[in-house]
Amino acid sequence: MSKLLTAIGLFLLVGGLAYHFAALSIFDALVPKDAGSRFAASDIAYGPDPRQRLDIYVPEGQGPFPVIVFTYGGSWDSGSKNDYGFVGRALASRGYVVAVADYRLVPAVHYPVFVDDVAAAIDWMNAHAGEFGGDPNRLFAIGHSAGAYNIVQAVLRNNLEAKVKAMVTLAGPFDFLPLDSPKSIAAFSGVTELNETQPINRNLAAAPPILLLHGSADQTVRVRNSQSLYAAWQKVGRPAELKIYDGVSHVGIMLALSTLRRKTTPVLDDAVAFFQKYD
Repeated sequence: MSKLLTAIGLFLLVGGLAYHFAALSIFDALVPKDAGSRFAASDIAYGPDPRQRLDIYVPEGQGPFPVIVFTYGGSWDSGSKNDYGFVGRALASRGYVVAVADYRLVPAVHYPVFVDDVAAAIDWMNAHAGEFGGDPNRLFAIGHSAGAYNIVQAVLRNNLEAKVKAMVTLAGPFDFLPLDSPKSIAAFSGVTELNETQPINRNLAAAPPILLLHGSADQTVRVRNSQSLYAAWQKVGRPAELKIYDGVSHVGIMLALSTLRRKTTPVLDDAVAFFQKYD
């Protein structure tokens, strides 16, 4: 089993994530999950569309616990919350009520719909976290790749700064103009004011603290994206930290949340330590 998981993990690391969600699904099904956590609820509606659904993972024990909303990547046109149980269980094992949220995808929708979906998921958790033992006044957000973009842009675009205490991003695209890939063109080309789509151009005066994590070997989303947003946060004097993991790829930084890859890259420890600063 461990050899199979390692092979699947290596396939994802070498081949990239965007076109290999079948392998990610197998990885999630087979990788050992963290003790001290459980899958509490599935397919909870935070809006009327079938893609506006989220799953809940909770810690063992008595709350109220702090809350995390997690969103995955997939170039805004692919992905499923069903493949990220290992992330939900990992974060829940550290004492968080965790929502893993789906959102509507390209080509059915375009910017800003997927961003506003994530904002709606955050609002839903703020209103309902107590039903799962969570404390809505201690709400955090974390995302990978396109999901990292969605988290940051949702908070800034939808004025959620007072609801989200801190954010962690994994390999997020935040400064990617001009549009130069089929994926970004499909998601954003219909926007008249493209500068508005870039988190580096938002009003950051009240932005929550942010930890930007990136791998130096990321060939999908260049490190400069995290560096640019870190500089923008610093320019307005908002709390920000940047950590670049040597030799880590775009997919590797997300797989590092799993029990299989955690020892090589301390993404989980770093994210939780950051959230605890603002809890």
